[in-house]
Amino acid sequence: MALLPFYIPKQKRLKVVIIGGGYAGIAALITLLRYAPDTDITIIDPKQQHIKITHLQETFRYPLTDFLVPFADIENRYGCRHIAASIHFSSGELKNYQDKKQLIVNEEVVNFDYLLIASGCEYRAADHDDNVLSLHDFTISAGSELLTQWLNKNIQSEQSISVVGGGATGIQFLFEIKQFLRRIKSKAELRLIHASQHVLEQFPDGFNTYVQSRMHEMDIAFYPNTSYLEQQSGQIFLADKQTQKQFELPSSLSILFLGMKQHNIFTANAFGQVIEDQKPLSNIFAAGDCSYYQSLGSNTLTAQSAVRKGKLVARNILRHSGFFGLLEPYLHHELGYVVSLGPADAVGWLVSEGNVVTGLPALTIKEIVEAQYDLLVAGIDTYLV
Repeated sequence: MALLPFYIPKQKRLKVVIIGGGYAGIAALITLLRYAPDTDITIIDPKQQHIKITHLQETFRYPLTDFLVPFADIENRYGCRHIAASIHFSSGELKNYQDKKQLIVNEEVVNFDYLLIASGCEYRAADHDDNVLSLHDFTISAGSELLTQWLNKNIQSEQSISVVGGGATGIQFLFEIKQFLRRIKSKAELRLIHASQHVLEQFPDGFNTYVQSRMHEMDIAFYPNTSYLEQQSGQIFLADKQTQKQFELPSSLSILFLGMKQHNIFTANAFGQVIEDQKPLSNIFAAGDCSYYQSLGSNTLTAQSAVRKGKLVARNILRHSGFFGLLEPYLHHELGYVVSLGPADAVGWLVSEGNVVTGLPALTIKEIVEAQYDLLVAGIDTYLV
């Protein structure tokens, strides 16, 4: 058992319920057990496995199972319990849960000393037919399987694929798709549809410049300032955002990456405790993409921020339950961010946003960061804080 500063336990065994088995929830689970191995932990998540969602674009090269960790394995490894269920909280009802210290899940009473809400964000979806895919489809089947099945089913003289959305997820999938098509010697054309003038607009200008140059080199067509309307049989319907003029292009398949939809965002204080009616709830914490901390730390919707918040609230839950009750504020800032452009290329920033790195150095940084999380899931914590 590792030593947590300022933590002297009062009671023998804490009961902690974690809602959401994503990056924040798993980081909290492992951190709790690192410092208090006898903690009674229940994870509530409707899925049957933890998904390393930042790796899904790699399923054009590797099996999807490489990026899934069944909750049954997590139960066996860490001695926790997983309940397959969804829980949604309405505004103003958390105080009631704080007072009762219990949830009703699948007609079962689940008691807790502390509750951590780490339910994450949903990815925006659009109504679609058989010729449209979204990120959710890649959580069920590998990209290589999905695209191979589609290419074999839609045999045409001229095939074209439209990727909609030039954020980090869309760009990473775009380049993996292009290189997958090359490997299987498919002549399908690939294009990117994006609502803004620049891709990756939340990052330094160097990201857009590098990505667009690589798109040009790889013969990926780009339609900026263009809104997606719908995909129908053999055509994609679009609109120019400046003129509002609608037009269509030949498109056999559209793959939508419309970004994340934040709903039920829980505002928390600097220690991760949820604020309701302008007062912190001492025994209810939030972490991950569903949380916004009133602190100096980063609230970006990234796996790294989710992991840091999850680890912080785990430490603060233990400290709050102990004798001193001295909590730690959230001060983490991103030290970099990398977007992969296939198996051998990437673009990112390191230390400061003005320090843009590309190619193999950027890819190496990304692999190191992802390996660090893989070690954490395996029970080896190499994070400094």
